[in-house]
Amino acid sequence: MLSVLYASLVLMRLATGPADAGPLDPPAGYSKAFSCSACHGFGGNSRGDTVPILAAMPPGYLTKALEDYAAGKRPSTEMEPYAKMAIHLGADDVAAYFAAQKREPWAGRVDAAAAARGKTAAAACAACHGADGRGDIAKGIPDLRGQPPGYLENQMRLFKADQRSPGDEALKAPKAMMKTVPDATLADLAAYFASQR
Repeated sequence: MLSVLYASLVLMRLATGPADAGPLDPPAGYSKAFSCSACHGFGGNSRGDTVPILAAMPPGYLTKALEDYAAGKRPSTEMEPYAKMAIHLGADDVAAYFAAQKREPWAGRVDAAAAARGKTAAAACAACHGADGRGDIAKGIPDLRGQPPGYLENQMRLFKADQRSPGDEALKAPKAMMKTVPDATLADLAAYFASQR
Protein backbone atom coordinates (compact mmCIF):
# COMPACT_ATOMS: atom_id res chain seq x y z
CA MET A 1 0.00 0.00 0.00
CA LEU A 2 2.85 2.38 0.85
CA SER A 3 4.55 1.69 -2.48
CA VAL A 4 1.35 2.64 -4.34
CA LEU A 5 1.05 5.82 -2.28
CA TYR A 6 4.71 6.68 -2.84
CA ALA A 7 4.40 6.07 -6.60
CA SER A 8 1.31 8.27 -6.65
CA LEU A 9 3.12 11.11 -4.89
CA VAL A 10 6.15 10.83 -7.19
CA LEU A 11 3.89 10.82 -10.25
CA MET A 12 1.95 13.84 -9.05
CA ARG A 13 5.20 15.72 -8.49
CA LEU A 14 6.51 14.74 -11.92
CA ALA A 15 3.22 15.57 -13.60
CA THR A 16 3.23 19.07 -12.11
CA GLY A 17 6.95 19.75 -12.73
CA PRO A 18 8.40 22.35 -15.10
CA ALA A 19 6.61 22.77 -18.42
CA ASP A 20 9.77 23.54 -20.43
CA ALA A 21 11.40 20.34 -21.65
CA GLY A 22 15.14 20.27 -22.19
CA PRO A 23 17.24 17.91 -24.34
CA LEU A 24 17.91 15.55 -21.42
CA ASP A 25 14.34 15.47 -20.16
CA PRO A 26 12.30 12.26 -20.52
CA PRO A 27 9.91 11.98 -23.48
CA ALA A 28 6.46 13.57 -23.31
CA GLY A 29 4.07 11.58 -21.18
CA TYR A 30 6.83 9.66 -19.36
CA SER A 31 6.12 11.30 -16.02
CA LYS A 32 2.51 10.15 -16.26
CA ALA A 33 3.38 6.63 -17.46
CA PHE A 34 6.37 6.18 -15.16
CA SER A 35 4.74 3.90 -12.57
CA CYS A 36 3.66 1.47 -15.30
CA SER A 37 7.34 0.57 -15.81
CA ALA A 38 7.44 -1.36 -12.55
CA CYS A 39 5.37 -4.15 -14.13
CA HIS A 40 5.29 -3.40 -17.86
CA GLY A 41 9.02 -2.71 -18.21
CA PHE A 42 11.00 0.25 -19.45
CA GLY A 43 9.13 1.96 -22.28
CA GLY A 44 6.36 -0.62 -21.95
CA ASN A 45 8.53 -3.55 -23.07
CA SER A 46 7.60 -6.19 -20.53
CA ARG A 47 10.07 -8.97 -19.87
CA GLY A 48 7.64 -10.95 -17.73
CA ASP A 49 5.71 -13.94 -19.02
CA THR A 50 2.35 -12.75 -17.75
CA VAL A 51 2.53 -8.95 -18.22
CA PRO A 52 1.63 -7.46 -21.62
CA ILE A 53 3.89 -5.31 -23.75
CA LEU A 54 2.43 -1.80 -24.04
CA ALA A 55 5.07 -0.29 -26.34
CA ALA A 56 3.65 0.72 -29.76
CA MET A 57 0.12 -0.19 -28.64
CA PRO A 58 -2.52 1.92 -30.41
CA PRO A 59 -3.42 4.77 -28.05
CA GLY A 60 -7.19 4.34 -28.46
CA TYR A 61 -6.97 0.68 -27.49
CA LEU A 62 -4.85 1.39 -24.41
CA THR A 63 -7.00 4.35 -23.31
CA LYS A 64 -10.13 2.15 -23.50
CA ALA A 65 -8.38 -0.59 -21.51
CA LEU A 66 -7.39 1.89 -18.80
CA GLU A 67 -10.92 3.32 -18.65
CA ASP A 68 -12.41 -0.18 -18.45
CA TYR A 69 -10.00 -1.24 -15.69
CA ALA A 70 -10.65 1.97 -13.72
CA ALA A 71 -14.43 1.55 -13.99
CA GLY A 72 -14.33 -2.14 -13.06
CA LYS A 73 -15.66 -3.15 -16.51
CA ARG A 74 -12.48 -5.18 -17.03
CA PRO A 75 -12.03 -6.69 -13.58
CA SER A 76 -8.47 -6.79 -12.22
CA THR A 77 -7.54 -6.11 -8.61
CA GLU A 78 -3.95 -5.45 -9.75
CA MET A 79 -4.76 -3.01 -12.55
CA GLU A 80 -7.73 -1.07 -11.15
CA PRO A 81 -5.80 1.28 -8.83
CA TYR A 82 -3.10 1.99 -11.42
CA ALA A 83 -5.68 2.58 -14.13
CA LYS A 84 -7.46 5.06 -11.85
CA MET A 85 -4.15 6.83 -11.30
CA ALA A 86 -3.54 6.90 -15.09
CA ILE A 87 -7.04 8.33 -15.63
CA HIS A 88 -6.34 10.99 -13.00
CA LEU A 89 -3.00 11.93 -14.60
CA GLY A 90 -4.33 11.73 -18.16
CA ALA A 91 -5.00 8.38 -19.83
CA ASP A 92 -4.58 9.88 -23.29
CA ASP A 93 -1.08 11.11 -22.37
CA VAL A 94 -0.14 7.73 -20.89
CA ALA A 95 -1.43 5.93 -23.99
CA ALA A 96 0.34 8.37 -26.33
CA TYR A 97 3.62 7.80 -24.49
CA PHE A 98 3.42 4.03 -24.92
CA ALA A 99 2.24 4.32 -28.53
CA ALA A 100 5.40 6.30 -29.31
CA GLN A 101 7.76 3.68 -27.86
CA LYS A 102 9.60 1.14 -30.01
CA ARG A 103 8.18 -2.31 -29.40
CA GLU A 104 10.51 -5.14 -28.49
CA PRO A 105 8.82 -8.54 -28.79
CA TRP A 106 8.91 -10.86 -25.79
CA ALA A 107 12.42 -12.23 -25.61
CA GLY A 108 11.67 -15.58 -23.98
CA ARG A 109 11.79 -18.91 -25.76
CA VAL A 110 8.72 -20.77 -26.92
CA ASP A 111 8.38 -24.48 -27.48
CA ALA A 112 8.63 -24.93 -31.27
CA ALA A 113 6.27 -27.94 -31.28
CA ALA A 114 3.66 -25.98 -29.29
CA ALA A 115 4.00 -23.01 -31.66
CA ALA A 116 3.54 -25.32 -34.68
CA ARG A 117 0.37 -26.80 -33.16
CA GLY A 118 -0.78 -23.27 -32.33
CA LYS A 119 -0.29 -22.14 -35.93
CA THR A 120 -2.75 -24.80 -37.07
CA ALA A 121 -5.22 -23.93 -34.32
CA ALA A 122 -4.92 -20.18 -35.07
CA ALA A 123 -7.09 -20.51 -38.17
CA ALA A 124 -10.10 -19.78 -35.93
CA CYS A 125 -8.44 -16.56 -34.70
CA ALA A 126 -7.51 -15.34 -38.18
CA ALA A 127 -10.95 -13.89 -38.94
CA CYS A 128 -10.25 -11.05 -36.50
CA HIS A 129 -6.53 -11.08 -35.71
CA GLY A 130 -5.23 -12.16 -39.13
CA ALA A 131 -3.20 -15.26 -39.89
CA ASP A 132 -0.15 -14.05 -37.95
CA GLY A 133 -2.00 -12.19 -35.16
CA ARG A 134 -1.38 -8.69 -36.55
CA GLY A 135 -4.88 -7.48 -35.54
CA ASP A 136 -6.74 -4.53 -37.01
CA ILE A 137 -6.16 -1.15 -35.38
CA ALA A 138 -9.13 0.45 -37.16
CA LYS A 139 -11.48 -2.10 -35.58
CA GLY A 140 -9.81 -2.02 -32.15
CA ILE A 141 -8.42 -5.55 -32.56
CA PRO A 142 -5.00 -5.76 -30.88
CA ASP A 143 -1.77 -7.08 -32.35
CA LEU A 144 -0.95 -10.35 -30.56
CA ARG A 145 2.47 -10.87 -32.14
CA GLY A 146 5.34 -11.07 -29.70
CA GLN A 147 3.21 -10.70 -26.58
CA PRO A 148 4.28 -12.91 -23.64
CA PRO A 149 2.68 -16.37 -23.87
CA GLY A 150 1.56 -16.43 -20.23
CA TYR A 151 -0.33 -13.19 -20.74
CA LEU A 152 -1.93 -14.41 -23.98
CA GLU A 153 -3.02 -17.72 -22.45
CA ASN A 154 -4.48 -15.98 -19.39
CA GLN A 155 -6.47 -13.57 -21.57
CA MET A 156 -7.84 -16.46 -23.65
CA ARG A 157 -8.94 -18.20 -20.45
CA LEU A 158 -10.65 -15.00 -19.28
CA PHE A 159 -12.40 -14.67 -22.65
CA LYS A 160 -13.52 -18.30 -22.52
CA ALA A 161 -14.97 -17.89 -19.02
CA ASP A 162 -16.51 -14.47 -19.90
CA GLN A 163 -14.45 -12.88 -17.12
CA ARG A 164 -12.69 -10.37 -19.38
CA SER A 165 -14.85 -7.28 -19.85
CA PRO A 166 -18.16 -9.02 -19.04
CA GLY A 167 -21.06 -7.43 -20.89
CA ASP A 168 -18.90 -5.83 -23.61
CA GLU A 169 -20.97 -6.45 -26.75
CA ALA A 170 -17.95 -5.97 -29.02
CA LEU A 171 -16.35 -9.06 -27.45
CA LYS A 172 -19.36 -11.34 -27.77
CA ALA A 173 -18.20 -13.07 -30.99
CA PRO A 174 -14.58 -13.71 -29.90
CA LYS A 175 -15.79 -15.04 -26.56
CA ALA A 176 -18.17 -17.44 -28.33
CA MET A 177 -15.30 -18.58 -30.57
CA MET A 178 -12.98 -19.11 -27.57
CA LYS A 179 -15.56 -21.42 -25.98
CA THR A 180 -15.01 -23.81 -28.91
CA VAL A 181 -11.25 -24.01 -28.33
CA PRO A 182 -10.15 -26.90 -26.08
CA ASP A 183 -8.29 -25.81 -22.93
CA ALA A 184 -5.27 -27.89 -23.98
CA THR A 185 -4.94 -25.79 -27.16
CA LEU A 186 -4.72 -22.42 -25.40
CA ALA A 187 -1.02 -22.80 -24.52
CA ASP A 188 -0.27 -23.76 -28.14
CA LEU A 189 -2.07 -20.68 -29.45
CA ALA A 190 -0.20 -18.51 -26.95
CA ALA A 191 3.13 -20.03 -28.02
CA TYR A 192 2.34 -19.41 -31.70
CA PHE A 193 1.36 -15.75 -31.31
CA ALA A 194 4.25 -15.09 -28.91
CA SER A 195 6.64 -16.45 -31.55
CA GLN A 196 5.36 -14.15 -34.32
CA ARG A 197 7.19 -10.92 -35.15
